[in-house]
Amino acid sequence: MSEASANEAALPFYLRGVHAPVPDEIEAFDLPIEGAIPPEIAGLYLRNGPNPLQGDPGHWFVGDGMLHAVEIRGGAVRSFRSRLVQTNKLRGLAHYVDRDGRVDFTASPANTHVVAHAGRLLALAENGLPWQVDRRLETVGLHDFGGRLAGPMTAHPKICPETGELHFFGYHFAEPYLVYHRVDAAGQLVLSQPIEIPRPVMMHDFAITRDFVLFFDLPLVFSFEAAARGGMPYAFDAKAGARIGVLWRDAPMAPVRWFEIEPCYFFHPMNASNEGDAIRVDVARYPSLWSESSGHFDSAYLHRYEIDLAEGSVREKALDDLAIEFPRVREDRTGLAHRFGYAASTRADGAVVGSGLVRYDLESGKREVFDGRGTCLPSEAVFVPAGAGASEGDGWLLAYLHDRACGPSEFAIFDATRLAAGPVARVKLPQRIPLGFHGSFVADGEIGD
Repeated sequence: MSEASANEAALPFYLRGVHAPVPDEIEAFDLPIEGAIPPEIAGLYLRNGPNPLQGDPGHWFVGDGMLHAVEIRGGAVRSFRSRLVQTNKLRGLAHYVDRDGRVDFTASPANTHVVAHAGRLLALAENGLPWQVDRRLETVGLHDFGGRLAGPMTAHPKICPETGELHFFGYHFAEPYLVYHRVDAAGQLVLSQPIEIPRPVMMHDFAITRDFVLFFDLPLVFSFEAAARGGMPYAFDAKAGARIGVLWRDAPMAPVRWFEIEPCYFFHPMNASNEGDAIRVDVARYPSLWSESSGHFDSAYLHRYEIDLAEGSVREKALDDLAIEFPRVREDRTGLAHRFGYAASTRADGAVVGSGLVRYDLESGKREVFDGRGTCLPSEAVFVPAGAGASEGDGWLLAYLHDRACGPSEFAIFDATRLAAGPVARVKLPQRIPLGFHGSFVADGEIGD
């Protein structure tokens, strides 16, 4: 092994190979296409992820955010852009914890997700305030909902497809450990309600249904010992227990009803729904996580929890034995019953690296897999319906494909009903994109120019 190869191998996984940061912001237009882009796809496919340019930030989750966007219209890729989110952290204007131990929520890396609501495009990370960007990925500035949000915002807000409301929460290592927020369809923050939990935990995501909000109080607990080891200041503690909290959407100030489950962890639910008192939530479940180091990721598997409010019971069961992460449904099924779900299949090698894409038919119990064969590593896939009135499963999956040999990445479109057949369209991008986190499809007209 050469000295350069040995030096690279010694780096943490998030600074080498398909995860390694890229030095340049890129802009390109009218890119050549292999195959055909469905003409009904019109808008921006955006993806966020860490791109640390100033050395090792200490963990994959805390590198500075970089957005990548493909603009699609008229069966063509009109443009590709990559831009760093110009946060206070990136510009050296803020530090998350100052010398006096005070937390600055403007110091978010804005590196985890990017979502559109009420005409705004927000880049998110769960430890701070959102940063607004425009459709060209230029940073507009901090967005604190007119001064009404003083604490962190999850990177995984949920937009109710029936009301247009934006639901989110913030968690913190100091009290209040958890606060639930609600934004109306016009973009006004109308509710901020503390939720009592016994200890500070890493609550990455949550879920909504038509009638309820679900919180996941799981045993990834804030720990000064973990902080001293480096990486993330959280460690798995099975003795802390695990539970799912149920809050009535119509009574957000009422007590949360908690249901104990087996100790485990999940970053991401696929979706949740309810029929009366019967609630179902599907998640990518880790039996445990970060027991010894926050630099190692075990494998997660699709799992279901069924909560019966009338009986006061919860049942859980494994749905599949394929290792996955980044589960999604089509956005207009958020909080509603769903038949189909999508995820990235992953390798069990201690780093969350995609090996393919999977489509679940949760009614038949069948799955269909696109296999990247070890050379083509897909990112999280985002579903775009085939058109107005299309059935739930009829549509397209949009994803970035990462070259294991670290050449330029590709933008790919899959027919969601024929996933194993591979992409119907591929676009070679002018840049390698680091394998990152989450994204959205923003249809034309959802945000301003």
